[in-house]
Amino acid sequence: MKRSASIPLTQPCDASGNFLPLGTPPCSLTEQSPDDWSPFRNRTEFETAEFLYSRAQMSAPNINTLLDLWAASLLKHDDQPPFADHKDLHKTINNIPIGGVNWQSFKIQYSGEKPAAPDVPPWMNQQFDVWYRDPREVTWNILANPDYVNEFDYRPFREYSLDKDERRYQDFMSGDWAWQQADIIATDPDNLGATFVPIILGSDKTTVSVAHRNTLCLVGFLAIPKTTNEHKETEEFRNFRRQIFHSSLAKILETLKDPMSKPEIARFGDGHYRRVVYGLGPYIADYEEQVLLTSIVRNWCPRCLAPRGKLDDDDALCRCEAHREALFEEDTFGVLRRDFGIVGDIVPFTNDFPRADIHQLIAPDILHQIVKGCFKDHIVAWVEKYLHRIHGKREAERRMDDIDQRLAAAIPFTGLRRFPQGRGFKQWTGDDSKALMKIYLPAIEGHVPTDVVRTFRAFLEFCYLVRRNVITEDTISQIEDVLCRFHHYCAIFLQLGVIPTFSLPRQHSMKHYPDLIRLFGAPNGLCSSMTENKHIKAMKQPWCRSNRYNALGQMLVTNQRLDKIAALRVDFTKRGMLNGTCLSDALHAEDSMTVKLTMGQPRLRLMCSLHEHVVCKRKRARTVAALAIELSIPVYDGKVSVVNSASSRFYAPSDLKHIRSCLKWRNTHARYDCVFINARPELEGMRGLEVARALCFFSFKYKWVLYECAVVRWFNIIGDAPDEDTGMWVVQPSFDGHSPDISVIHIDAIYRAAHLLPIYGVDFIPRAINFSNSLDKFHTFYVNKFADHHAFEIAF
Repeated sequence: MKRSASIPLTQPCDASGNFLPLGTPPCSLTEQSPDDWSPFRNRTEFETAEFLYSRAQMSAPNINTLLDLWAASLLKHDDQPPFADHKDLHKTINNIPIGGVNWQSFKIQYSGEKPAAPDVPPWMNQQFDVWYRDPREVTWNILANPDYVNEFDYRPFREYSLDKDERRYQDFMSGDWAWQQADIIATDPDNLGATFVPIILGSDKTTVSVAHRNTLCLVGFLAIPKTTNEHKETEEFRNFRRQIFHSSLAKILETLKDPMSKPEIARFGDGHYRRVVYGLGPYIADYEEQVLLTSIVRNWCPRCLAPRGKLDDDDALCRCEAHREALFEEDTFGVLRRDFGIVGDIVPFTNDFPRADIHQLIAPDILHQIVKGCFKDHIVAWVEKYLHRIHGKREAERRMDDIDQRLAAAIPFTGLRRFPQGRGFKQWTGDDSKALMKIYLPAIEGHVPTDVVRTFRAFLEFCYLVRRNVITEDTISQIEDVLCRFHHYCAIFLQLGVIPTFSLPRQHSMKHYPDLIRLFGAPNGLCSSMTENKHIKAMKQPWCRSNRYNALGQMLVTNQRLDKIAALRVDFTKRGMLNGTCLSDALHAEDSMTVKLTMGQPRLRLMCSLHEHVVCKRKRARTVAALAIELSIPVYDGKVSVVNSASSRFYAPSDLKHIRSCLKWRNTHARYDCVFINARPELEGMRGLEVARALCFFSFKYKWVLYECAVVRWFNIIGDAPDEDTGMWVVQPSFDGHSPDISVIHIDAIYRAAHLLPIYGVDFIPRAINFSNSLDKFHTFYVNKFADHHAFEIAF
């Protein structure tokens, strides 16, 4: 890859802002000695506090009980536990000097015109509390965290492939928006050499967050005013709710305003100081909050001026702050609402911040708009409506039951959620929707027209393309192509009268993805799943830990303590104080433990290696002769080890896929997973791969060389191209004469786990068929390229 960097070039400086010569080493990040555990006395105290408070999230009474038992066990040794009780534990955590940005608050109240007494609504006289942490200090903590030294891009860049000279979009700073911001900042001579730091914001109901790549920090809890039923639907109260949101954000972010124009000095995790210029970056939110953020009327688009009844208008202009201001000067609020979908009496929080245009800053939302919105709420629901419209209620329900049965019969795959009752549960999560996407296409085939199947195929391909970590201009062309196919084929729902219109904001948002990718890089880094996950950690879990009475104050303290513990762990790790385990450190056995752990890890030179699972060898052959009988092969005069699983590493060492092969999986049924075999490395996709079913994993030594092998049953690929409707390759079990085609291969030939889905056809499947016997009951299968993003990249 080759990179082209923008200006201003980031340049280290000293604490006074004077630029340093190139090659100047950074100052030391830590001044404490490597044995200073303050405010804890030793490692045991720190790890006990971390375990009880952060990991186990133990309640105060349970902490007291545990410490009492611990103290009782130590009496005979004239010793005592690390803490006396939960108060001692909490006091010590509170004394951690780093990582905690103090919570602040302000009150906000309606200040507009009021009706004459006694007709004043209660909310007009009520004060609302907003709690927040200074985002400037939060940003300093992120920048100074040594864990993120290798995660920062210190300047915007454009990246091109060497072979095609093709533009690549990956991390946020590879997009055009950051480049454009840097160019604007560089027009001021005082900013040359400064580092541009975008503040990526996100909110999920009551939480506001600041993000950087893999980092997301809680900033505030915004007030959500409530009133009586008599007043809650009035225009005045709705506008007040909108404005309190924007005014609160503006107040919270005001400490960042001055450094958005003139640089300030900040220390980074590599030890260097740099002059930084902040800027409001993309805002991560679902559609409902996008409406609130951009002050538009519901069912309009927050990014373009397409009318809400004609969102499929390809000629709609983009919204921008300058156009909005011009409309304010020319038109009345009524015209703004009717013709442009603008709520005119609301001032967006970005209004007073430099270079901030809220319409441009709305980030793509894969989770809520695409997965939950377009997939679950739209096209999955349309299938059910189609069946009811075409077949009537009784037959439609019978067919929906068969679709549920097909979903329940989906073959297991590591990491893939099962649906034993089909779609029949009330509380859907984002993970549920993502899992359903992966197996839904074959389940509806045979019950719906071909165009509906092709609609799902185009949609799924869109989802996997936009979720790539690296997106090229060629990928963007593919995204635009699948969008065209999606809109072409989904017209069948309109033609059959299943739906009255395609003017749906969440579905319409798909059109903006090519432009958003060019602006902000790969959408994976700006997904609302980040803020939703933070909502759980910052809201739900602290709420459960509180006593439910005036819980907000307790929740704030909990969040601050968690941040302090996390920051102290980073500091101790940086000083090399957390090597090995607490026990190994106490026994002075780090070296031997390290060797032991290293030898126990899978060998990274292999794409796949054998592991004895905790349930290995259950009802499998235990002697060489028995194994020969089981596999119907000649007897080998040596020792053979049989295991029930293999772990496959694909690109990232942390990305493991387990391949199972055992007679009794979890002591119930047999499980023999499928794999891709690297048969023709010179060819791409499925043309270079074969599909097989792993019947057994074993290893043996011959002349002191360990051979790790697999017994596999082969599948034949049908045809020379994927199925036209589903886009997936079709396979069937291979036979050698009248016997299954079985071979022994070295596990190095296994590329990764494969997922097959039965081709159900038009017939209803028997209830006796389930996930444990699908591979044996059906004769043809789809190679599921939608099983995960790796399969999508290779099974084409």
